[in-house]
Amino acid sequence: MPSSRSLVGRRDEIGRLDALISAAGRGDGGMLVLRGEPGIGKSTLLDHLEGTAAERFQVIRASGSEFEGELAFAALHQLCLPVLPHLDGLSAPYRDSLRVAFGLADGAPDPFRIGLATLALLAAAAAERPLLCLVDDAHWLDTASARALTFLARRITAEPIAIVFAARDEGARWLDELPTLTVGGLGDADARALLAEEKAVTLDERVRDRVLAEARGNPLALIELPKAGGYAPPTPSPVASRIERSFQQRLAALPEPARALLILASADPTGDPSLLWTAARELGLEAASAAAEASGLVTFGTRVRFCHPLARSAGYRAAEPERRRAAHRALAEATDPATAPDRRAWHRAQATTGPDERVAAELESSASRAQARGGVAAAAAFLERAAALTLDPGKQTERTIAAARATLDAGAADAAADLLASINTEPLDDGVHASVDLLRGQVAFVTGADQAPDLILRAGQRLATVDPERARECFVAALEMALVVARAAGVQERVLDAARSAPPASGGPDLLDALVLLNTGGPREGYPALRRALTGDGWQRVPALATVLAGELWDLGLHAKVVDWLARTGRETGSPITVRLGLSQVAMAAVLAGDLGRAMAVMAEEAAIADALGDPPQLYPRLHLVAMRGRRQEALDLFAEATGRGSGQLVEGVHTAAAVLYNGLADYPAAFEAASRAVAGGNLFSAGAALTELVEAAVRCGEHSAARSALASLQERAEAAGTTYALGMAAGAHALVGDAEDQYRAAIEHLTDDAPAPELARAHLRYGEWLRREGRRRDAREHLRAAHEQLSGMGLEAFADRAARELRATGEVARSRAEHTYDRLTMQEMHIARQVAAGATSKEVAARLYLSPRTIDAHLRNIFRKLGITSRRQLRDLPDLD
Repeated sequence: MPSSRSLVGRRDEIGRLDALISAAGRGDGGMLVLRGEPGIGKSTLLDHLEGTAAERFQVIRASGSEFEGELAFAALHQLCLPVLPHLDGLSAPYRDSLRVAFGLADGAPDPFRIGLATLALLAAAAAERPLLCLVDDAHWLDTASARALTFLARRITAEPIAIVFAARDEGARWLDELPTLTVGGLGDADARALLAEEKAVTLDERVRDRVLAEARGNPLALIELPKAGGYAPPTPSPVASRIERSFQQRLAALPEPARALLILASADPTGDPSLLWTAARELGLEAASAAAEASGLVTFGTRVRFCHPLARSAGYRAAEPERRRAAHRALAEATDPATAPDRRAWHRAQATTGPDERVAAELESSASRAQARGGVAAAAAFLERAAALTLDPGKQTERTIAAARATLDAGAADAAADLLASINTEPLDDGVHASVDLLRGQVAFVTGADQAPDLILRAGQRLATVDPERARECFVAALEMALVVARAAGVQERVLDAARSAPPASGGPDLLDALVLLNTGGPREGYPALRRALTGDGWQRVPALATVLAGELWDLGLHAKVVDWLARTGRETGSPITVRLGLSQVAMAAVLAGDLGRAMAVMAEEAAIADALGDPPQLYPRLHLVAMRGRRQEALDLFAEATGRGSGQLVEGVHTAAAVLYNGLADYPAAFEAASRAVAGGNLFSAGAALTELVEAAVRCGEHSAARSALASLQERAEAAGTTYALGMAAGAHALVGDAEDQYRAAIEHLTDDAPAPELARAHLRYGEWLRREGRRRDAREHLRAAHEQLSGMGLEAFADRAARELRATGEVARSRAEHTYDRLTMQEMHIARQVAAGATSKEVAARLYLSPRTIDAHLRNIFRKLGITSRRQLRDLPDLD
């Protein structure tokens, strides 16, 4: 094991770690990532921390393994194993999720619950005594464990838990968002002091200076390089390679049985001594343990531990291929096929050289089990190895496609693309070739590439003769995808051109036919066909497109129907995509309705799910929220983030939101430019919504030709849609262009019946502004007062200020703007406040936001302080929380 002398020169690092665990001992949990090159002393710092904290803390450790990244939840299980006695005390959903994840029960765990269940388990253990979790070699953690532990690390601030990760500089990008301490090389004086303590080798001064120069302050290098031969000429290879060669030289000096035992130990990532000794007996190596342990490279105890990860990898890499295969073969025989079938299959696969259908089939079964418990990265690795061991070309292609799909699901789009590129598509039939194109399109979609819709379109064209119904679904999916990753107008033409030559739908005109008709006949012919197509349930296969089409039809009822289905289906299936899309649309509907408090609360819930998955939150509804509130700088910052992150509909959304923002701020030239760009995109819904903003901005800027053109397009859409909402918006635009009082009145009348509240308030504002310019101050005050009260009440600050200025121009001073609860709270606090005001317990709110109940209570204390209240009961009496 690394000596404590390696702590020379680590005073600052030790101080930082001591502060971390001292805070955790007081109940203020935290985490820290130690970053540095191999051998720099990260593991030694963990060992020191374990020794100093052992009296006050329960200490549990886990470690990533270079050769175990395929096995889902392997590291998480390793960490949780010492506290599993607390598992039975957890609620059933959490208990079952962990049992399934650890292979202790069958089933499919809720992917959102794994991290929270781990938090509940560790919190239960920490309730008895503070808990210190040490995770070494975090850069090698399996994907499932990494996701769960990152989720956990961000949620322990209210728990007596400290987590310390140790990782190399490169890789493990998932750790970048956590607090990090870079462990650098020792200074010259400390390096000389450490080298002087190393008595194993006597060095003359010139050799010592060369070792110091080559080690560059790396403690392990300072200890190991002299053992590698102080008089060896320096090479340009990295220090880590030199250290690894040092370990290999020490390994080579051992007797043959001891060397074989160390190779066997290096091939087993679990460090399970019972497994190792069973396999060692199989190879006749039990008697070699004393010599192996005397080398200082390994310790055999309750766990098999190498002195350093480089020692383990050195032993494995230095072994001849046949010796590695023999080690894996023995470990496979020693592994119980009933309790650990996946690990057994993994070892068998490593022991196999050529095609082997039996092993490939085992790996395929392991992949199915891994997917069932949420280990998509493990499934991908199993399937990729299964494909490599498959001789039959057709079955090999099938397994490679399955491996690519699982790899993509695991978030490794580039690796999925490499797998797809390895497939020879020339001999494939159209159906299989289409599957490859579909996956390529999905990879392109994930990476944000503009060609994604075209790849889906190509798949549909291949399927047109062999599977017409599936081909039609591909065409619609291509259009839906185009809304997100590209300008839909160009793709829409290509999709619909292909659709015109496709075989007709078996059940009569469908959504694709309606989209074709919209493209050829415009809104007057297309809208009725869309309505008919959306009355069935076919849209459920493309719910994102359905929400857009509901907006295109100005149909609030249809949008509510789709959103309700999304929310319900997301809850029932647990699908992250469906849940997040549903919440995003609920938030969008709340923004458009002027219920900004509810919008913020729902956005917080979506952000919590995104965080649980390691994804950024949805930005589309946030764009419109900040635009409606009229906060210029906040909006501009978010617009910049969205423009940098997205393309397609997200960028179109930026233009539409910017038009709303600038119209509210009365910056009409900027509004005109933004609305013009949104309309020019030609996207469904965003173009229609932007038309109303374009008319207002164009009229204010004196761009009368642009105003008339936008009005004509809006009028055609509104008349075809026929909803009072659409007719009210068109009437308001007509009033602006034609200076027609009857149209101002008509707009208010239509929008009073069925329209989002902000649009009715803005109709009053525009009418009041017109009346004031006409010199009818008394009449103007009535509408401007109504506009100001409504806009202020909803928190539409810029529009409310615009109404206040107009009121002052009539000789009346507007009342002070209403203060809102959400003005003083963050989105997450708003969600908590609304849930608690509705009667939810801390435990129930915690489950919705993937936090611990203690964290919710801590947030509640902040909420009470900000709102000047002292109890949950008082929350129920506050505005914006119903």
